Amino acid sequence: MRRHQLDIQLKTPEQIEKMRAAGLVVAAALGRMRAAVAPGVTTADLDEIAESVIREAGAVPSFKGYHGFPASICSSVNEQVVHAIPSPKQVLRSGDLISIDCGAVLDGWHGDAAITVGVGEVRPELLRMSEVAEDAMWAGIAAAARGAASGKGRLTDISYAVECAVRKGGRYGIVDGYGGHGIGTEMHQDPHVLNHGRPGRGPRLVSGLALAIEPMITMGSPRTAELADGWTVVTRDGSMAVHVEHTMALLDDGVWVLTAPDGGRTRLGDLVTDRQPSASEPA
Repeated sequence: MRRHQLDIQLKTPEQIEKMRAAGLVVAAALGRMRAAVAPGVTTADLDEIAESVIREAGAVPSFKGYHGFPASICSSVNEQVVHAIPSPKQVLRSGDLISIDCGAVLDGWHGDAAITVGVGEVRPELLRMSEVAEDAMWAGIAAAARGAASGKGRLTDISYAVECAVRKGGRYGIVDGYGGHGIGTEMHQDPHVLNHGRPGRGPRLVSGLALAIEPMITMGSPRTAELADGWTVVTRDGSMAVHVEHTMALLDDGVWVLTAPDGGRTRLGDLVTDRQPSASEPA
């Protein structure tokens, strides 16, 4: 396996194929959970769905047991930003926003993605915030693809693109201290990918680099606190938050969004590598 400075794990195309298989498991689990979100459903119900889908695919939930985390997903509702533990006592209500973070490991390779879903009738400004986060994530992925293609891209070009997209979308807080990361044979690897910052800094964006890009934004202050359970991160001011994420990999012929069923083509067009779909993914 090739290695780069700062202990960044670069993958071969064959290894990225394996990550794609793990990414499709994550995509399937998130799709099932998205369809199940409704008033009256508990976050524990969603966790059961995720574990079932992941294990039926022959994979293992990445999160379960990770540093003692007790569940297969993180299910963060409203002011919860990330890492909330599913519970049968957490009943979804109309108007809620839930961010669902899910990971799976298959044949030793990880996939990691997150979605934010509105429950029932949700205020338009909250749905707009979720759209802004999605746009920012895709802007970061596109910046990675363009940077790699030019041979001049640097890691913080992603951070800058995410921040610019959020600022363009409105007055939102960009959560600090949490962000994207390298991914491969471990769920979290170097480098850390901030969601803000100046461009042109950090490691080069090169073929073989696999990253999870994950904006987290709030309706108010970006300041957060961790609850007594040692996991759940909430906004200090109680404002609503959203979190979205995709795992992507850079190849010689473009970017491949490993946790997007279409590989990212709908959002990124010609930036996406022209790879033949496997039997388990859409053409």
